[in-house]
Amino acid sequence: MKRANHARDLGGLIMAQGGPDRAADTAVITKDQVLGTERRWRRFGEPVPAGSSVKADGSPDYGLFGPGSVAWEVLLHPATTVFLNTAQVLMQTRGYKGTAAGLRDRDPVSRKGRAGTATFFDFFERISRNLGMHAPMWFGDTPTAKLMAKHLDRFHQKVTGDVIDVGRPELGGYSATSPRETMWAALTELHPALWMYESFAFRDGRLPHRLTPEQRDQFVAEAGAYLRLVGAVEDEIPTTMAELRALYAKYEALFAPSKTFDISPETGQLNYRTGLITMFKNMNLSQRHAFIPVFVEVMLLELPVLGAMPRKARWSMGIGPGLSGLSVIARRAAMPLMWLLQQPSIERKFLRLMWGPDGTNLIESARALHRQALAERAAGERTP
Repeated sequence: MKRANHARDLGGLIMAQGGPDRAADTAVITKDQVLGTERRWRRFGEPVPAGSSVKADGSPDYGLFGPGSVAWEVLLHPATTVFLNTAQVLMQTRGYKGTAAGLRDRDPVSRKGRAGTATFFDFFERISRNLGMHAPMWFGDTPTAKLMAKHLDRFHQKVTGDVIDVGRPELGGYSATSPRETMWAALTELHPALWMYESFAFRDGRLPHRLTPEQRDQFVAEAGAYLRLVGAVEDEIPTTMAELRALYAKYEALFAPSKTFDISPETGQLNYRTGLITMFKNMNLSQRHAFIPVFVEVMLLELPVLGAMPRKARWSMGIGPGLSGLSVIARRAAMPLMWLLQQPSIERKFLRLMWGPDGTNLIESARALHRQALAERAAGERTP
């Protein structure tokens, strides 16, 4: 892939989620600082796993989705836990322009890039917090999910701006906590999860394959619980894949490729290029501890992950026909690598780095519940 494309991805930052681990401000970092502690992801005490508490009626509280759901089947698979971060970064920094504008203008790492102080550790912390701070909403009980959603809403109140794209003023501005932006933030998290699952999940003794149309519709319907949690408008929440496609069509202007959306309205700088140059300028030998996982997540996996996305998604990122076709070839050629990265010993490293200790515990607990639910369902189907 061209250097320019790598630069754009390295500069792309997950929606600002500040935290107390600020070791990046030191000149030298260690492996332990990169690994981090629970404090990097934890905001309101230890999250309660789904199924570990009860509702007012005494039934188990399984949170938003629960065991046996298509959502958990997709989100809990190693293909998703390992590759979703890469896919989400692409969709939220280059696909949907409402989210990309917020990252460009308000993200702390973007601001540090323009100030000349950003490092690869800053960037690593941002992408490592991303999924780990979503785990409580996807795999925690209902109070846990609501607490994290409330925290993120409060933090993102300041992520607003009058200009999405200096070259297309007709698009207007953005607000990260508005129903439109929260809806698309959630959908650009969950829909890429489905793409990663269908493209890279080895299961049922078969190579990766698509879910049935009924299962895909069920995934979209179940995703509605998450969209409601973050504040999407009920009338716009899709319940089928056809309705989701119609929603993309309705907001196509905000997905259309653009050569100007990366320009900072305040300074006129190219955000991605400026951030990347700054991070390399501030590179020292110890930064390799952060650069290596960034390289794997954002550069090594980028091309096959792009190939796992629909052609229209690649179009939204400005990917031309040539590179689009190459990405599909890369997805197929990289299948042995993608299988290897999902193996338990390697997945555990991804979980610890990118989901954190709490996220890992939530995932392991949810997987146990999900396996039990599937086994009980299968037993019931065998019973005459």
